[in-house]
Amino acid sequence: MKDDVDGIDSVADQVRSRVSAYAIAVTEGRLLLTQLSGTSPVFLPGLWHLPGGGIDPGEQPQESLTRELYEETGLDLLDARLVEARTYTARRLGVNWHLVGLFYVVDVAPGPPTVTRTDDSTCAVSWIPLAGLDKSTLSPAAIDSLAMIDT
Repeated sequence: MKDDVDGIDSVADQVRSRVSAYAIAVTEGRLLLTQLSGTSPVFLPGLWHLPGGGIDPGEQPQESLTRELYEETGLDLLDARLVEARTYTARRLGVNWHLVGLFYVVDVAPGPPTVTRTDDSTCAVSWIPLAGLDKSTLSPAAIDSLAMIDT
């Protein structure tokens, strides 16, 4: 849509919106985190991020959470409780983003984490100790999640 006055694209044409569901999984003082690959659409590659991602059209948030958690960690979702919703803005690959993040505290099935979908935005997964966690290596969503858990 063009602005009638000066031909400039409207703000709605310049910003893409995305709603995502994120898992906050903590066990034995460690937080489950995924590392973003070069194909990450919103946050910078290399940052550690929460498992989760965009909710597909027609998909319920918890369905998305279950799917994304398995794709990015190989772990099955046992239980999830919605604890917070936050918004973010970012610019990545020439796209301005408005992101709504739904945060769930989750229980996951035991087992070693492994990325099951290697052609996506996740290149690694690990249980990272909360003690001494370097916030400069975390995505904004992962940083915010720290205030949502009992540490």
